[in-house]
Amino acid sequence: MGPHGLHESAEAVIDGTIEDAMSAFAPHVADALTALYVAGSGDGRATAESVRRRTGQLIVLARHLRTHPFSTLEGARSRVGADRAAFGELLRLLRTTDAVRDTVLDGPARKYWRNTVLPMERAGVFDDILGNRPRFPYRVGLYPGPTCMFRCSFCARMSGARYAASSLPDGERALAAVVDEAPADDPFTFYISGGLEPLTNPGAGALVRRIARRGMKASMYTNGFSLNAATLRRQPGLWDLHTLRISLYGTSEKEYAAVTTRTGAFARVRSNVADFLRERAERAAPVRVGFNYVILPGRAAQLPEVVAYLADLRPDSAGRPVDFLTVREDYSGREGGALSPRDRDELADAMHTAEKIAAERLPGLEIDYGYALHGIRHGTLQSLPRIDAGTMRPAAYPQASVVVDLLGDVYLYREAAFPELPGADRYVIGRVTADRGLLAIVGDFVASGREIVSAPGDPYFLDAFDQVVTARLNQVEADIGDGWDLLRGALR
Repeated sequence: MGPHGLHESAEAVIDGTIEDAMSAFAPHVADALTALYVAGSGDGRATAESVRRRTGQLIVLARHLRTHPFSTLEGARSRVGADRAAFGELLRLLRTTDAVRDTVLDGPARKYWRNTVLPMERAGVFDDILGNRPRFPYRVGLYPGPTCMFRCSFCARMSGARYAASSLPDGERALAAVVDEAPADDPFTFYISGGLEPLTNPGAGALVRRIARRGMKASMYTNGFSLNAATLRRQPGLWDLHTLRISLYGTSEKEYAAVTTRTGAFARVRSNVADFLRERAERAAPVRVGFNYVILPGRAAQLPEVVAYLADLRPDSAGRPVDFLTVREDYSGREGGALSPRDRDELADAMHTAEKIAAERLPGLEIDYGYALHGIRHGTLQSLPRIDAGTMRPAAYPQASVVVDLLGDVYLYREAAFPELPGADRYVIGRVTADRGLLAIVGDFVASGREIVSAPGDPYFLDAFDQVVTARLNQVEADIGDGWDLLRGALR
């Protein structure tokens, strides 16, 4: 079996010759085809000719969906060259033929399918959105930070913008109320981030502890600048985190200063992380610790240096080194942020070098390349869907994701929740108060039928998750419009 439970031949042949693929998958297709006919959902019987024909078409469909996860069904049908009846049978085969389905789910678009689309399908999120049914949001970002000490080159924050210190008491009560209101059936509902730096709020640890006491697994995104011994003494609830994600802005003082405009930050963050790792080991605290690294243009080849930096922390970790590294591209959509074809070529080589360093110096390190970079790692120029002002959804999708800031304001998009950000207030759908909770705000917005006319700069408010959710909703809505209600979205 392969690394994801596949037959060893599956991944090797799906993108090889059609003859090899036919030979590998025909027995699986024959079994599934027979089952469809027995169940009465097939169009004939499993003859040798029908198996051969359907296997060939199924392989073409699987190849397409491996690299085009947001293809409409009519687009995929055109690619396969099948009539509607035959294509419906192919979709049923895809869903019931494990060996073929898994080549799609574990291909270059794996992160889309496995991390986001299928979990949200299983939770009924897309059905609720398309059916205009309110629900507590699937994911809720809590943004408690009143300010930030960095001014990063790719950040949406308006220079100098912050929340007034007087906002903290009411804001902390609003965020606590959101936590208390949430259903407890999904442990990963909440993440703490920004917006602005969460550790600038002296109540961040109490917020973490509140989430943990509800049996949920809180994650926090931080720049690590304030992750020092004094903060940990004042905020012991930080040790209740499930995951701590530290943004890494370079591997030298010069790089840090260039990105954050803050001198001295590199050494301070490194010292803070080393101390945190030591204390984590002493406490036997279960919190997972890792770094987030954004590949900026011209720096694709530096990934091995990043892994070496993490490995250099190992002697300070008391036997519990850094657990993971997530690597992303700048997805702000702003001019000059995207990786060039040359960057992507360099990154493919850098990934292999970085993994070799990790295997030698930091075995056990998990490297996560996210949605699009996962495709590059596996030899395709996979790119994230690009939503523009014309393809943004006028009613968004508060059943899937919202952000709540320090004022209690509920934002529809993750990159909109910055104070004083021009145009962002159009995406505020209400404010959490003592008398009005998050579910009521979402319910009122859904029931109102309110739509927001997007402006040219509005796609900047969408992060990668927002882009994927929007692309999936647009895809399945098109499928339904084309009469594919029961088979919409190919895989569910």
